[in-house]
Amino acid sequence: MSRMIKHLDAGSLLVIATTLFLFIAALLFKGLTHDLLLETGVFLVSVKLIIMSYKSAVVAEKTHAELREIRSLLHRSERSDPPRVVHEQMEASGHERG
Repeated sequence: MSRMIKHLDAGSLLVIATTLFLFIAALLFKGLTHDLLLETGVFLVSVKLIIMSYKSAVVAEKTHAELREIRSLLHRSERSDPPRVVHEQMEASGHERG
């Protein structure tokens, strides 16, 4: 859970709390009526957007880590034979040339 909170900003956490509060309030005040399906739909759309935001943040973090790795390989290769060393290091780490 703490990993997920790390990737969510204060606005997203506020939307989560507000949406959950309103959904529970609608459930208590409206009961199990037909209108509850509309409230459930709104809640699920909010959850889906939050999940997409979380996944996007995780992918961005992984991309930054890979870019840092590439940058460090390039800095190391500047001190030695660039073509051979970078190619060997990328093969060793499992990266393919694009």
